[in-house]
Amino acid sequence: TPVQMKEFGAITKIDFSPVPPYNYAVTASSRVQIYGRYSQEPIKTFSRFRDAAYGATFRDDGRLLVAGSEGGRICLFNVNGKSPLRQFEGHTKPVHLVGFLSDKYRVFSGSDDYSSNLWDIPSATKITSYSEHTDYVRCGCASKLNADVFITGSYDHTVKLFDARIKSSVMTIEHGHPVESVLLFPSGGLLVSAGGRYVKIWDVLKGGQLLVSLKNHHKTVTCLCLNSSGQRLLSGSLDRHVKIYSTTSYKVVHSFNYATSILSLALSPEDETIVVGMTNGVLNVKHRKPEEKGENSQKKRQPAYRTYVKGRSYMPKQEDFCVSKPAKRVLRKYDKLLRSFQSSKALDAVMEPPIMLHTPEVTVAVMQELHRRGTLRSALAGRDEKQVNLLLTFVARRVIDPRFTPVLVIVADMITDIYQPVVGQSEIVDKQFLKLQQAIGKEIDYQEELLEVLGMMDTLFATFTKKRDTSLEENKNNGITEIIQTNRKY
Repeated sequence: TPVQMKEFGAITKIDFSPVPPYNYAVTASSRVQIYGRYSQEPIKTFSRFRDAAYGATFRDDGRLLVAGSEGGRICLFNVNGKSPLRQFEGHTKPVHLVGFLSDKYRVFSGSDDYSSNLWDIPSATKITSYSEHTDYVRCGCASKLNADVFITGSYDHTVKLFDARIKSSVMTIEHGHPVESVLLFPSGGLLVSAGGRYVKIWDVLKGGQLLVSLKNHHKTVTCLCLNSSGQRLLSGSLDRHVKIYSTTSYKVVHSFNYATSILSLALSPEDETIVVGMTNGVLNVKHRKPEEKGENSQKKRQPAYRTYVKGRSYMPKQEDFCVSKPAKRVLRKYDKLLRSFQSSKALDAVMEPPIMLHTPEVTVAVMQELHRRGTLRSALAGRDEKQVNLLLTFVARRVIDPRFTPVLVIVADMITDIYQPVVGQSEIVDKQFLKLQQAIGKEIDYQEELLEVLGMMDTLFATFTKKRDTSLEENKNNGITEIIQTNRKY
């Protein structure tokens, strides 16, 4: 069921914010109001206009909003503020067309004084002015692909393509009726213009060649919009209808009927909400019905308990051939993360206290695998005080273990290199660095003492070996003389 809200005057422009939560700005009478997608009351109102406001449009990041006015002044607002951030003055008649170029730092405008201007946001000055139209400039759009290209449509029946780097229009397209709305496809190659009862599609890359002319409305077409994928084109008209076309066949695939003539139309970025503004000041909001699972669909019947226990008590006979069911291998969390190349998360998974305390070899093995892949440094970087403290505690405690020393020395070097610039900013981390230094210093002292002891032992072993050799030789000689003596006596 559509939601309807009453504004103070005819709704001339609706524009959705391109960023979540996809609020939309409604321009009517002398104010611009921002509505939440499901709110029936405005969540923000800009009413600092001396007279009628026109064409409020969001910037691509959703932070700024620009609007024209009846007096020719253009106002730039911060969405979270109230007063205008910038005011651009230079037009002498009402400004119905305003928008941002895709570089986000320039604004283009079109006025009833037949001119189209480019404005610089930081300095609030006019960059360029084009005066090629011969009637009111009422609609336009900017290219998403080229930050210098924008398009204007006028009541002089023409659509002109401008390049900010050139002081004149690049292309002129003759629509044949006063142009009420123009639209560029996301690819930038096709242009749609609406005016009179016609919606026309032009090929920009072929110099403005007419591809299709659609005549499905009975009165003037006032507004156009595309869905997010570019597969559907919507047009609203004074004949109270919104037509939806397929952009592959350009045939009407659906139609909405409204109470009065339509002036403005917008579709949310995720195609969930369609908002229509009418001449009587009524704002009509329709939401796509969420897909509901069939309530009547019965739950799938589960097997009876006897099905699960069937055959458990069966004893195999001598002639039976038993097939053992292979046990399902369940991967650990860190194995899954390593398989999906999430290095930092894999290291986090093995830095949990139970693993570090009871199975430190797992933690070291993951560190070794990350080093083999060349991603250990990126996994160690970007950590907060608590995580660095945990890493240093583990390394300081386990670096003296001969099984882990080769890997943990590399880890200690990397941690020192990465977090050397922040030494002195955290007492906890500094304390752990000192503990690591002390542990490595003690281990070096032990190694030096052991080397000394090893040298002493080598000397002792060498002297024992010489003495043993000489005693053996003496024993051999004594045995021979004794044998000789006994022989002689005999």
